[in-house]
Amino acid sequence: MRIVAILQARMGSTRLPGKVMMDLAGKPMLERDVRRLQRSGTLTEIVVATTVEPQDLAIVQFCEKLGWPWFRGSQDDVLDRYYKAAVSFRADVVVRVTSDCPLIEPTVVDLVVQEFLANQDRLDYVCNRLPVPTFPVGLDTEVFSLQALERAWKEDNNPAWREHVTPYMYLPQGLFRIAGVSNDVNLSHMRWTVDTVEDLTFVRKIYDHFGHGEFSWRDVLSLLEENPEWLEINRHVVQKTVSLQDSSGE
Repeated sequence: MRIVAILQARMGSTRLPGKVMMDLAGKPMLERDVRRLQRSGTLTEIVVATTVEPQDLAIVQFCEKLGWPWFRGSQDDVLDRYYKAAVSFRADVVVRVTSDCPLIEPTVVDLVVQEFLANQDRLDYVCNRLPVPTFPVGLDTEVFSLQALERAWKEDNNPAWREHVTPYMYLPQGLFRIAGVSNDVNLSHMRWTVDTVEDLTFVRKIYDHFGHGEFSWRDVLSLLEENPEWLEINRHVVQKTVSLQDSSGE
């Protein structure tokens, strides 16, 4: 069984353009993402899925330099990009992660993958944001079958949902068999993703402290216990969300 992590990445971020190639302790954010995912024990392959826009040639060239698999697809129809990347790399199971999460935790990724694999006869989709978020924002992991991805690709006619890939799987009631993985302590007030300059400042403090990317998310929690004021740097940043009110072009 091929378990393929598809890491979406593009240079044209609206709030922080070019963020995926910004420096974190001497390496671009994209490299930090991939290197952390490479420590996972469940992934068969990691594919960087970027767009066909000219500016994203820089991402392709970076992947080729490091010998990483890559795929280019639609900038706005990210669901289409994911489906075609999954088919191209013969995925049986797809793990969705994003390139603005340089603290992504391999053990958490493995936890979500293992939950899916243990119940794949009765589940189509598993994530660590349901039924309510309990992990820090930035450790988000979604796992789903190729069949579920194909069904969403064929049936979802809402451009806003397709931009976010998976809402068709978890927002409508009863279409897919879904489940969530929760942390034992609710840490969802912590923001570990990078959408703004403030987010980047926060994450750089963590990388500058360690000087490498081999730390675990538990190490980050310990560091933040020692430096709780760091959490104030980006606490005000509002995370983008998708809701049922955005539904289907009707």
